[in-house]
Amino acid sequence: MENFSLILAIVVITALAFDFTNGFHDTANAMATTISTGAMKPKVAVAMSAALNLVGAFLSIEVANTISKGLVDESGIQPEVIFAALVGAILWNLVTWLVGLPSSSSHALMGGLVGATIASVGLNGVHGDVLVTKVLIPAIAAPLVAGIAASFATRLTYKLGAHTSEKASRKGYRAGQIASAGLVSLAHGTNDAQKTMGIITLALVTGGALAPDSDPPLWVILSAGLAIALGTYLGGWRIIRTMGKGLTDLQPQQGFAAQTSAATVILASSHLGFSLSTTHSVSGAVMGAGLGRKGGVVRWSTATRMFVAWGLTLPAAALVAALAEWVTSFGGWGTGLVAVFLIASSAAIWMISRREVVDHTNVNDSEEPPGVVTAAIAAVTPPPVGTVAEDLTATIPAPATAAAATAAETPANPSAPTPAV
Repeated sequence: MENFSLILAIVVITALAFDFTNGFHDTANAMATTISTGAMKPKVAVAMSAALNLVGAFLSIEVANTISKGLVDESGIQPEVIFAALVGAILWNLVTWLVGLPSSSSHALMGGLVGATIASVGLNGVHGDVLVTKVLIPAIAAPLVAGIAASFATRLTYKLGAHTSEKASRKGYRAGQIASAGLVSLAHGTNDAQKTMGIITLALVTGGALAPDSDPPLWVILSAGLAIALGTYLGGWRIIRTMGKGLTDLQPQQGFAAQTSAATVILASSHLGFSLSTTHSVSGAVMGAGLGRKGGVVRWSTATRMFVAWGLTLPAAALVAALAEWVTSFGGWGTGLVAVFLIASSAAIWMISRREVVDHTNVNDSEEPPGVVTAAIAAVTPPPVGTVAEDLTATIPAPATAAAATAAETPANPSAPTPAV
């Protein structure tokens, strides 16, 4: 570590800052459904998720190797490129957290790395085959596979519990939700924590502190695991609200099916070295679970905003990273200027977020309002047959029975003479 320069120290610190934002940005992936259905209290849920994220960081290094050895040509870039990539990823994470959109931290990092590399050495510095096969294709396949699996799993859980009392069924599936949420947290650690390990390892190789093709050192694995665990514990309550209440209304059976399906997809991709987005997987599973229950709905206004954010993640992070790389190319003062911009922007976003605080005390208080399309359709749709008549007669007290109606029309004393007309 004798070649550990100042720029490498800056890159490592910035990478751990990204890992921290990754933690609170993606807490919703593991715990949103568990919190929204009441299976666990919010603070307990995020604490469990944090601990399992740390454990998961030690289970595999396949994804870390994909980033540090496969995505870009490590021999053609400098540590400043890694720093610029992290700036793009962090800012995108913070902006989407502010508006409560569960975008992909993984794709923000990938986009930042690709954009900064292209700005530094050109298109030849990016391994396009790896980008397509291990990043882009899984990005499309993950939500589809997880969603279809969760939809079938939801139907199966309701079918198996058809002859079980509602109270016993909900209690059992809440317990199952706790176990499946733990599995998602473990899977998140094996996939997302490794991305920071890979980026730090890549920086150490480009800076001469590690030999090419090296695996992440133990201190890198530990620090990345701790950073994502700390971010997870603080909880991304804004995104938890969107995932738990904004996309659909989940019952414990649906939450269990969604989490189990997502965890299976994430763990399988980690084993294969795919840099999968846990956000895409869990969001797809939540929507699939929403559609899998009879009468269940998905709030497509929220889903549409989320899809737009997914599509913008790679290019937006790449653009910011490319601009940051251009500024850092002017030397030390350029790197310092980018660092000041990152700190100032992060502080501004945090101050804006304080105007409307979302935390563990109010994360389940409100649901997503209907979207513009839904509201417009409701405004122009005519009321069902009989609704107008019912509304007109609602203010007129009606007799309870025909006998009561007859009694109301006859005099109180039947023997009294009827007045002449």
